[in-house]
Amino acid sequence: MDREIMKDLINWKKSKKRKPLIIHGARQVGKTYIIKKFGKENYDNLIYVNFETNKELSIQISDIIDAKYIINKLELFYGEKIIPGKTLIFFDEIQANERALTSLKYFYEEASDYHIIAAGSLLGIAINRKDYSFPVGKVQMLNMYPLSFKEFLIVIGKGNLIEEIQKHFEDNSRMDKDIHNLCLKLYRTYLVVGGMPEVVNTYLLEQKVIATIDVQAEILLSYERDMTKYADNNLSNRIISAFDSIPVQLAKDNQKFQYKVISKGGTSGIFGEAILWLKNSGMVEQVYKVNPEMPLEMHKDLTSFKLYMSDVGLFVNKAGYPLYQIDLEIQPTMISMGPLTEHYVANELRVNGYETYYWESDGKAKLDFIIQKNTDIIPIEVKTSIHTKSRSLDLYMKINNPKYGIRISEKNFGFENNIKSVPLYAVFCI
Repeated sequence: MDREIMKDLINWKKSKKRKPLIIHGARQVGKTYIIKKFGKENYDNLIYVNFETNKELSIQISDIIDAKYIINKLELFYGEKIIPGKTLIFFDEIQANERALTSLKYFYEEASDYHIIAAGSLLGIAINRKDYSFPVGKVQMLNMYPLSFKEFLIVIGKGNLIEEIQKHFEDNSRMDKDIHNLCLKLYRTYLVVGGMPEVVNTYLLEQKVIATIDVQAEILLSYERDMTKYADNNLSNRIISAFDSIPVQLAKDNQKFQYKVISKGGTSGIFGEAILWLKNSGMVEQVYKVNPEMPLEMHKDLTSFKLYMSDVGLFVNKAGYPLYQIDLEIQPTMISMGPLTEHYVANELRVNGYETYYWESDGKAKLDFIIQKNTDIIPIEVKTSIHTKSRSLDLYMKINNPKYGIRISEKNFGFENNIKSVPLYAVFCI
């Protein structure tokens, strides 16, 4: 699979200020696959160390973490010469060896001409444990996510649509009706399949959406196993309960995450650590309520937030959506499409590098997302169909007078009353 992150990896390789690189992301988003692919395509040889499976080498590296010592050990163990700029060293499952993580500091300080990448499952959890000495300032961090809709189009052989979508996004001109409907159909397929590489690959092989259900279910089970493996019993129970509550939280009229929904008498003191665990694992995204002032990060309300899962397909599976109804051009009214569509938009904006927030006006209006783009604050309203009447975005525009607003829906491209109309399949252009 071709992934957008490959461009970032190539830029890292070329950088004159290159540091050891850590790839962070949820389990099964394709970190190991893409780093190996990058190594094989851009280096003469690849030294791959898995600290979970290679216990013998892991023990040796735990004793001494001097960079030159480690390089010597790797050369002896693999019988290959490690040449700066010609060899890629890949430390996988690095959370299984805290000393190896610390060694990245010495690679930066003492052996910066060597190219080294680290990755691991739940690395965000590991580096927040007290016994880890994280090499702050000595490494570069890069986030990896499930496949975006743009990447999905490329993988399924519809990459030719990307340029056409971007063209109409930029000039606000209407897309040809047939192409517009095709893109919407592909978007609905993506909602169900999602972007987890194994799930997408299963869809490609079987050419059936239904074939992806079992793969998604297994990934969700692996997430639950991680919750019990990397946390003590008390915390793991709270993590599982918080994670299981996400569909219920978003089905409420007030989508603000409420601890009492998880358990009667629930509080931030009881479940706050569990939510932080989920966020650090990459399994969820936390979107805070904000007062729209620059910079947004300084004006968020830490007590009010929504939680979205990191992959829209996994959310569909966990929430038990009837798949055939999502694929219909007109969904039945009993289907709660709002939370699903918001999941998709939240994921797409995150992949594009935005921190996302939401806005409320004294209970009178609610705006799904707000982003900061350079020096502009952009309000975003999300609609599930072609019916876009709503006073929330109009009220926000009247109160805050932004440069422009964005309304995401099934409607075609356009620009009217200072509101940019963006079809759901074109969120990656924002």
